[in-house]
Amino acid sequence: MGPNKPWRSGITVNVLQQRAEVLKRIRHFFEHRGVLEVETPIVCHSGSSDPFIKSWRAYVDGASTQEACYLQTSPEYAMKRLLACGSGSIYQMGKAFRGDEQGRYHNPEFTLLEWYRVEWSYQQLMVEVAELIQQFLPRIAVTHYTYRDLFLEYLQIDPWQLSLQELQSCALRQEISVPDTVDVNDKDMWLMWLMAMVIEPQWKGRGLVFVCDYPPSQAILAEVVEKEYGLVAKRFEGYLEGIELANGFQELQNPTVQRSRFMADNAKRQHLGLPTVTIDEFLLEALAAGLPTCAGVALGVDRLLLCLFGQDELSQVMTFSFATV
Repeated sequence: MGPNKPWRSGITVNVLQQRAEVLKRIRHFFEHRGVLEVETPIVCHSGSSDPFIKSWRAYVDGASTQEACYLQTSPEYAMKRLLACGSGSIYQMGKAFRGDEQGRYHNPEFTLLEWYRVEWSYQQLMVEVAELIQQFLPRIAVTHYTYRDLFLEYLQIDPWQLSLQELQSCALRQEISVPDTVDVNDKDMWLMWLMAMVIEPQWKGRGLVFVCDYPPSQAILAEVVEKEYGLVAKRFEGYLEGIELANGFQELQNPTVQRSRFMADNAKRQHLGLPTVTIDEFLLEALAAGLPTCAGVALGVDRLLLCLFGQDELSQVMTFSFATV
């Protein structure tokens, strides 16, 4: 938007207008399908327990005390409380925050689209995610994998059968090196690095790719079922041209199981030397009151815009990236 000066926005007026049009069409998509738009708080007393996600702390000054809160990494917990109140199917499009995420496809503050479909399965929700994207890219190819078949095809390994040592050897053969800060004794860490460094880059030009049925340890908010090769979580991810775009679940309804998973996450955080995160007791009470059967998904709007507009990095589709605020 004019000469390259630090105070100026990093996007053109044309992209600014295109962005507004896409957001309008997303809202129309859900309005047409009878999904209610909602807003939930950005600042809450609890954050994400996921050891691979850093919640930003926010300190709220009161009359005599300073209260520690969190900027939300996702509106999920509050939206599930609305579902338990009988809201029906809902969606939200707004800001989310994650620390230690800055780069070509990451910004600490970003726009997230999240929606929940009552009485739907995660397979039905995958179809709707594809339909949302196809309204912008009507001829895009759509491919589906299970997590297990993905690793069997691309790396000739079975994640459910491999030992930690065998997984490390596979990564070594792929010449993958990891930062000193990660836990090399964590199988999920190696699986995620193999996915990011070896598999995902091969999807450039493949259109929209869905991966489903993850290891339960990678989906603490999802239902788990038994398959012939072991336990799997009803989780899916969607990738657009090799870029991770959407993350969805068949939502866990059991508050006792959910509490134990939050506690396991916090134990893992302690093991890694990370601060523990306050468990959301309101969410657990909502689950106990009765979360309806539902499937939910979060989709990165800025990443979608990057793909739609043919840009190279998020800063080209955001009004101001973190480096300029």
